[in-house]
Amino acid sequence: MTVANVSQGSARGLPESLITAQAAIRLPEVQAMLCRLSEYKLGIFMPHMHDHQTGEFLLLPENLMQVESDLEVSFQPTETITDQPNRFLPVGWVWRGGASAVAAACVMAWEEGHGDTEGNAKHT
Repeated sequence: MTVANVSQGSARGLPESLITAQAAIRLPEVQAMLCRLSEYKLGIFMPHMHDHQTGEFLLLPENLMQVESDLEVSFQPTETITDQPNRFLPVGWVWRGGASAVAAACVMAWEEGHGDTEGNAKHT
């Protein structure tokens, strides 16, 4: 098992739930899950945001989603994003309330296809 040492000494000062997340990545069962996910080109991420004034790490609230647009990240109400499925491509999921839920999305621009082909998704 190889885990980058970048975060091992850097978790000080995180909220307890995010310290737990940082420690969990080194557990054999989490490494096994990560290995299995990699077969599908998926990974693991730690849903979080930062306090605008202090920069401190915060747990990502259930009512907010991380959104990337124009190569910049913002946090927007989950309801706003899930109400526009043709505009946002889900890129991060969490388990909430007994089901998977989108926690991160990218704003997409759709190119028209040529002839009978479907259009292509492009990041804006």
